[in-house]
Amino acid sequence: MDTHSEVGEQLGELTRAIAEVESFAPAPERGLTEEVFLLVSRLTPLVGVDLLVQDDAGRLLLTWRHDATFGPGWHIPGGIIRYKERSLDRLHAVARMELGADVTCEPIPLMVVEQIKPESGNRGHTVSLLYRCRLLTPPSEKLRFNVEAPKPGHWQWHDRGAVSLIPEQQMYEVYLRGDQPAR
Repeated sequence: MDTHSEVGEQLGELTRAIAEVESFAPAPERGLTEEVFLLVSRLTPLVGVDLLVQDDAGRLLLTWRHDATFGPGWHIPGGIIRYKERSLDRLHAVARMELGADVTCEPIPLMVVEQIKPESGNRGHTVSLLYRCRLLTPPSEKLRFNVEAPKPGHWQWHDRGAVSLIPEQQMYEVYLRGDQPAR
């Protein structure tokens, strides 16, 4: 077999493998299976949106996360933008999923931060867009933190400067310390 036909066979195998993977993601604009998502995260940067929600007193609305990627801790609500989804649409979807609320968000991010974690195979390169948002409806009372230990999905208001974010979001600490106006 010559080199040209070997390359052709390899491309054929690759095409079949891609078709197989795509069969597990029939509608990527609605999200991916965990396995396909993690594969994508090993091949290309992810773009995420984060919601900086403050009340009139300047308190920050944070949610509790505890997963394999980030571990336990308070974080600014956020999510990864889906294929062919606008960032503002993902912001609204995150608000509904993580807070059970509707929000309005400024159209331009406050911050754009790129993180590369060389030690990480999955989710090792992310570009995060931080948007200032306001609640249009109150967060779901069913998701409010009101027990001894927070659980994934709980939300709670935090005074500025009174909490530390998960390590992956510490670039936003300037907003937690109160160095930035609440607007």
